[in-house]
Amino acid sequence: MLLSCPHCQTKNRIPESRLDEDMTCGRCRQPIFEGHVLPIGESDWLGFEQYSKRLMVVDFWAEWCGPCKAMAPQFELVASQLPAIRFVKINTDLAPKLSARFAIRSIPTLLLWKDGRELSRQAGALPAGALRAWIDSQASMQR
Repeated sequence: MLLSCPHCQTKNRIPESRLDEDMTCGRCRQPIFEGHVLPIGESDWLGFEQYSKRLMVVDFWAEWCGPCKAMAPQFELVASQLPAIRFVKINTDLAPKLSARFAIRSIPTLLLWKDGRELSRQAGALPAGALRAWIDSQASMQR
């Protein structure tokens, strides 16, 4: 799968079987995942769904959505605070099959994901503190 580096935007070829490893960009040598939100598409999702054993927060959003735009910096902030967790964004306009599969009825919608299954779901924009509290409470229930 090809994933763009959040620092330099270089496309990096990542074997799906290595999605749980800490990886660096082949060009700028910066971490690809840690502390950053990674935009992914429908074609990338299958690899994350099947191979990611780490806790992952998935943000279903759209470019035209005001609450989605308002929450984006909050999502980035929490991602920087929790580098052990993967944070990904899926644009619902570019991923209609995934949106239908997960019954996304409103945006933003967040899914907490681990080991190939949805653990929890939260609809609506959240400030950073509430987002962090939601993740912490759900993650502690999974331990």
